[in-house]
Amino acid sequence: MFSNQRAVFASSWWLDATAGEDSWGICEIKQNNEVVASMPWVLKHRFGLRIISQPQLTQTLGPWLSDAPIGTKYARRLAREKDLMEELIDQLPPYHFFSQSFAPEITNWLPFYWKGFQQTTRYTYRLTELSCQEQLWSGLQDKIRTDIRKAKKNGVTVERSSDIHAFLDVNEKTFERQGLRLPYSRSFIERLHNACQANNASTIFIARGADGAVHAANYIVWNDHCAYYLMGGGDPLLRNSGATSLAMWEAIMFSASISGIFDFEGSMIEPVERFIRGFGAIQTPYFAISHTNSRRLAAVKAARTVLQACKC
Repeated sequence: MFSNQRAVFASSWWLDATAGEDSWGICEIKQNNEVVASMPWVLKHRFGLRIISQPQLTQTLGPWLSDAPIGTKYARRLAREKDLMEELIDQLPPYHFFSQSFAPEITNWLPFYWKGFQQTTRYTYRLTELSCQEQLWSGLQDKIRTDIRKAKKNGVTVERSSDIHAFLDVNEKTFERQGLRLPYSRSFIERLHNACQANNASTIFIARGADGAVHAANYIVWNDHCAYYLMGGGDPLLRNSGATSLAMWEAIMFSASISGIFDFEGSMIEPVERFIRGFGAIQTPYFAISHTNSRRLAAVKAARTVLQACKC
């Protein structure tokens, strides 16, 4: 079923910053002059194709539906969802390919299936009860608690900051250690950071050693409903200090004061999943929805499927 809480990623200011003001729109349904359903879309043009997707660092988009009136029977709620979702789909601009990840609160994608869409289940990890610090601490795996204690014992401290350049410096080191370049430009992150700061929706946690050196940092965004671990990084030469775990713990503690949920944003990458699982978060499925509305693209996808099968 649906939650009447919109994710921060569906905010107009977020989409302006990540997609550009002229690259996105929103499907919207009103009843009695009130919005009862909406679905943002971001349109990209690639190789002559019109592609609806979502911008960088935007974990989810997808539909939002208001709550059904109190007392509505379950069967009627499902019928209402079907009607509203089909109308949202019909409002989408023409496209050749559609790809969006829906928020975990969206557990019914059947109306999209009936319209020819496909679904892949992905996973994030969430802490859904942030009110009790003792409970959160007891939920940590032993290694995470040991890392936090070690970091504190060695004089590592964590500060809240708005210094995006200090964050990007350590964030970039994480990718360099893997032989990778930053997957986004610094100018993109600076633009997004400025938008988040203007809307009181982000903060940076920087873990420093006793000598002032930056060991690790993470970037958190939020609204009242949910806080998200958006980006992070650590100095490869200092990765055994426990600072990464300490910075994440402090981010969780802060998030308890501004949101009801802490979302680690995945990950489907095994080493990352192993780390965030250690914080006691609940594995939470969400749907990646796609639709090919082009014979040429459909033929390419079918050929790839055959080639992959031949390799088995």
